[in-house]
Amino acid sequence: MTEVIGRRERKKAQTRQALADAALALFLERGYDQVGVKEIADAADVSVTTLFKHFPSKEALVFDQDDDIEAALVQAVHGRPPAHTIVDALREYMLRDIAFGPDEPFLRLIESTPTLRDHARRMWMRHETALARAIAEESGAPEDDIACAALARFALASRELILAHPHRRRAAEEIFARLERGWRTE
Repeated sequence: MTEVIGRRERKKAQTRQALADAALALFLERGYDQVGVKEIADAADVSVTTLFKHFPSKEALVFDQDDDIEAALVQAVHGRPPAHTIVDALREYMLRDIAFGPDEPFLRLIESTPTLRDHARRMWMRHETALARAIAEESGAPEDDIACAALARFALASRELILAHPHRRRAAEEIFARLERGWRTE
């Protein structure tokens, strides 16, 4: 019985991956707005109905790693080395996340398509609650602590500023240094 369930889940994962891969290949080749969901379904050899069972929208086809991203953000906080502060861990995560250069095709696709750019920003900020909870747990603060919620929001929102800056690493270092030490003038 468990083998049947395992096989079913494996097939679902394969179909989901085939759809995401087909969508990305078509979007990179022709542009997001020039590709329809029927073309994606055909390329993955499934029906449009099956496509929408796996992905609630066309935008979701591009961002199929959302759960993995949230888990990685939370793990960055929980799994940080003992000498690292929470802000250190968030800085390091952000530096890894923004490592793509401006010429990376996936990033170019997102940034050049207003629908995808807006969707990416909304999705990224959806991790705020989980990140705030992880920060509170690690800080020994109550789950609804406003300072933990603020740190989560500012850390996540900083990504947009960092990506828009010509010197991304320097921008990330400055933003997270300010988050670490506060807004005092020196």
